[in-house]
Amino acid sequence: MSTNRYHWDRSHPGLTSLQQAIDPLRREVVGHSVYHRLTSIERVRTFLDSHVFAVWDFMSLLKSLQRDLTCVEVPWVPKGPTASRRLINDIVLVEESDELGEGYTSHFELYLEGMRQAGADARPVEAFLALLGTGTAVPEALKDADVPQAAVDFTGTTWSIIENAPVHCRAAAFAFGREDLIPDMFTQVIAIDDPDGVLTVFKDYLARHIEVDGEQHTPMAMQMLIDLCGDDQAKWDSCAETVRTALQARVALWTAIERSFETAPLQAAAQG
Repeated sequence: MSTNRYHWDRSHPGLTSLQQAIDPLRREVVGHSVYHRLTSIERVRTFLDSHVFAVWDFMSLLKSLQRDLTCVEVPWVPKGPTASRRLINDIVLVEESDELGEGYTSHFELYLEGMRQAGADARPVEAFLALLGTGTAVPEALKDADVPQAAVDFTGTTWSIIENAPVHCRAAAFAFGREDLIPDMFTQVIAIDDPDGVLTVFKDYLARHIEVDGEQHTPMAMQMLIDLCGDDQAKWDSCAETVRTALQARVALWTAIERSFETAPLQAAAQG
């Protein structure tokens, strides 16, 4: 795996060793066969039904980093490494309030719009959000909202990282379990044939993430990780373990979604 694609200003031996440690699993994620099996609108809808929860917990992972690397309390006091403050706030700005036409939206809300345009089933994620709004804990909300099991398992892993991992490990999961993967994954997904134009918004979401993650957010996340781990090899080693857990969960999510494709044509026939 070449490091030139990141175009970072700083390098670090710990980052290089982390890349090498997780490379086999990374290759498994970006080389998964699920991308090439999105060959019908029914299969794309099945993909969207589960993947939307990965879009949601991405935001939760990101906000957990912002919470710990900046001050989001009142009264305000300076908090966190100054460079990491800037990096995380810049990423949050785009992810939570990106420019869209003449207005602004989060990428999660853009994804939901894409689901609705494609005819995917947004009811479980909407029920999930409603439960969270009433104070229901994430694990219980996942169970009560009739969320696809593949998404329950994946989001459960992410939530465990958010609740239990130290900030440097969460930053590693964000950098290598999300930002670094997205351009390579989504470039394959965006190639889906869409003769009826029902995936326009979804493809807009994919294109925007390929752009900002490949050119901006991935190198920013790497810089943040260098700031947080420095020369502490124990931190780099613990980061590698967390990233392996995140990547294994991604492989399991893709495999479960791919297996569920076998029933998608039957569902489509029943609807017709």
